[in-house]
Amino acid sequence: MSISHPAKAQSALYFYIIIKLSVMKNKVILITGTNSGFGWLAATGCAALGHKVYATMRDTKGRNAEKAKALARQPNVNVLDVELTSGRSVNEAMATILEKEGRIDVVVNNAGVYATGIAETFTEEDLEKVMDVDVKGPWRIIRAALPHMRRQGEGLIINISSVSGRFSFPFQTVYNTAKFAIEGLTEGLYYEVRPLGVDVVMIQPGAFPTEVWGKIVNGSDTDLIAAYGDLAKVPQQIGAGVAQMFEAMKPNPRLVADAIVNLIDTPAGKRPLRTVVDPVTGALTENANKQVKEQFDHFLTAFGMQEMLS
Repeated sequence: MSISHPAKAQSALYFYIIIKLSVMKNKVILITGTNSGFGWLAATGCAALGHKVYATMRDTKGRNAEKAKALARQPNVNVLDVELTSGRSVNEAMATILEKEGRIDVVVNNAGVYATGIAETFTEEDLEKVMDVDVKGPWRIIRAALPHMRRQGEGLIINISSVSGRFSFPFQTVYNTAKFAIEGLTEGLYYEVRPLGVDVVMIQPGAFPTEVWGKIVNGSDTDLIAAYGDLAKVPQQIGAGVAQMFEAMKPNPRLVADAIVNLIDTPAGKRPLRTVVDPVTGALTENANKQVKEQFDHFLTAFGMQEMLS
């Protein structure tokens, strides 16, 4: 029996990385919501592999100034101040990227807000606040990038959905609604633009300990809460349960960033529509995805669209 020498193993790993970097086509990547969490990890991870990353966040001269400076110090990272609720801001960012790079290869729609609480307490304005960031924001980015990807004949759009886009968990109904919308947006586009060389896919993360938990949107019509009696205590109980789960299971947010990198590295046309990243309850979502896909494939075939499945 032979025992490999640590130095040789380390040397082999080093040469593997060098070879991988030498044959990999570096891509121009736009990632939204990079001031923390999945976005920060994805930006630094992609940049470390040699990709040119344009990392967007809001308020780079204000509350996110230090984070913007820290991220901009990373090799291959350019930080852009982008307000996703503004079509003008999004279009200006895309114009900047195209002027500098001449192309856009990958878009990662990661930015979003989390909403929880009794659904009835969310006013029309509260609902719009969530939808403007979580649904309209990605749509603005897609509309800005897709024409250039079509002309290139290639491109990749990754939307960060959620397991809450497959099942609507109680007391985060508004958030679920936004993620259901992302699921519909992504699935429809997946079939529409794949024949044009553009892959539109999504990642369905479970719950991970990121800064999103400190930026929760609640319903503002608090006068309604008393009418729910003891049910009004459930959102807080759920929050406590999630905190206990984080402490016990310690799910690593880097898993989501790794899934983004893996999708970028996967050959065009071979990327799955949905990628579940949920080490705690992911089996439930994966089983649902599998069963729905099988039936949906039959449906598209019955309507003569089987060529979109290959």
